[in-house]
Amino acid sequence: MLRKKKEKKKSRIRLIPILIILAIAYAGWHYTGTTNGAIAAVVIVLFLLITFKIWLSTRGSARLRKAGIREIDEMTGEEFEEYLGHLFKKRGYDVFYTKASGDYGADLILEDRDDIIAVQAKRYSGTVGVKAVQEIIGALKMYEATQGWVVTNSYFTKQAEKLAESNDVYLIDRDELIDMILKKR
Repeated sequence: MLRKKKEKKKSRIRLIPILIILAIAYAGWHYTGTTNGAIAAVVIVLFLLITFKIWLSTRGSARLRKAGIREIDEMTGEEFEEYLGHLFKKRGYDVFYTKASGDYGADLILEDRDDIIAVQAKRYSGTVGVKAVQEIIGALKMYEATQGWVVTNSYFTKQAEKLAESNDVYLIDRDELIDMILKKR
């Protein structure tokens, strides 16, 4: 019975585009009184939809090019840390770099008037897991930080998001990093 309901729902969903095309064709026929008018209306609407879709996709890739995210994807971990340091300086923070090894889970320390922020930078090609969040949680006391952030050029696993939420760790993923970069250019 459940299977029949799913099949019925799928068939309804498949009918919607057909009904829209028929409505457009009818509108074309209604205004011109010819079959050619109906065909022209459908062709024009399809052309406009395809043009709009192409425009949306090029707009998105132009945004990424402007952000330089592809260059970030090619950086080493150390270059990414340095890049973030420059980005946060532009945003008004005093930036301090930790040692490359034995950093106790923080790559950058940011300071402003109110806060000391320990930052873990993860330049990954895959998703960032709970280990990064655990590392920054450990760094909070070591650096007497008031906040912990994990910044990546990628995305976080659900487990990392859950652990971060329960420990008040702020996660900056690829999309938010792009927004930060674009706001400072």
